[in-house]
This record gives sequence, C-alpha cells and structure tokens, in this order.
Amino acid sequence: MPTLVLASTSPYRQQLLARLGLPFTIADPALSEDLLPGEDPDLAALRLSEAKARAVAGCHPQSLIIGSDQVASLDGRVFGKPGTYEQAVRQLQQMRGRRVRFFTGLCLLNAGSGQAHVRGVPTTVTFRDLADEEIEAYLRREQPYNCAGSAKSEGLGIALIARIEGDDPNALIGLPLIALCDLLRSESVAVF
Repeated sequence: MPTLVLASTSPYRQQLLARLGLPFTIADPALSEDLLPGEDPDLAALRLSEAKARAVAGCHPQSLIIGSDQVASLDGRVFGKPGTYEQAVRQLQQMRGRRVRFFTGLCLLNAGSGQAHVRGVPTTVTFRDLADEEIEAYLRREQPYNCAGSAKSEGLGIALIARIEGDDPNALIGLPLIALCDLLRSESVAVF
C-alpha cells in the first residue's frame, strides 16, 4: 500500500483520518487559504483541497496525499476561521436562526501519477436563534477560533445547532470519510 499523507495540520482532520485505522503521516501544506476575488465558495474549497495536496507532493513523490478544505457561506458571504473571540461573536450573531452552507472539498492525489480525485461534500446547518449571552458563553468555553463558522459540532458547538442536513457528518468536522473511502478504493487501497 502506498504511504498515505494528510496535507493538513488540523487536529480535527487527523482524528477523523485515524478512525479508518490506516497508517498515515502528516505534512503541512503551508499555503494561503484565502479565496480569490469573486471566487465561488464551493469552487474555492475544491481548489484549496487540491492545492494543499499538491503543495506537499514534492516531498512525498510516491504517496497518496489527502487534501481537504472547508468554506462556510450564507447569502453569498463567506465565514472563515474567525481567529479571535470578537470575530467569532460576530459570525455566530450573523448565523443565528439561519441555514448556513458548509462545503468541504476533498482531494486524493496520487503523487506518482499526478492524478487528482476531487469531490465536494455539502452540509447545511441550521443554527439555533441564540441570545448574545449564550453565544458568548459558548465561545468562552470552547474557543473554536480555528474552525470555519466558529462552531465545533463534535464538541459543545452541537448545542448551537438545530439541524444538520448532509450525507456525511464527518464532512462538517472537516474530512468527509465516506467520500474518502470511495476515493481510496479507486486507488486500490483496502480500508479493511
């Protein structure tokens, strides 16, 4: 089996990939996750997932490289990683009581052949209509400043959510494992 490389320093993606029980290494793609001017959020997630995989391919020339990126959007506005408490408060205030689209791009790159398998997995999240005090209490407890949309559904952030619609609950956390299993099979990697 070729070496699997996760092109991400995200602890959430590492934990998700570890669920499959396959050995893998981690590589930092070290690239900007900024969207291009006027870029469609879904296309940005797909572009960035492949760019992350290709960014580490030179150091792992015979590996299968996994890249992933997620973009949250509402009414044409993109919600990235907030970075700060203040920005997270603003994001959650704008999203409360609303349906937000999270789109997770996934790429499995065969570094040896250069072939990239790219998929996108949408998830729609309906946020509860929370009071400012509830939002602030959540942020003080969980501090999800490195998560798109300022909420960690795998933690206390689930209390912010009224409904999740999508094909893979792992996609919302950052790595769509159902799609990844399909892509690994296309590269003759046995998960079992």
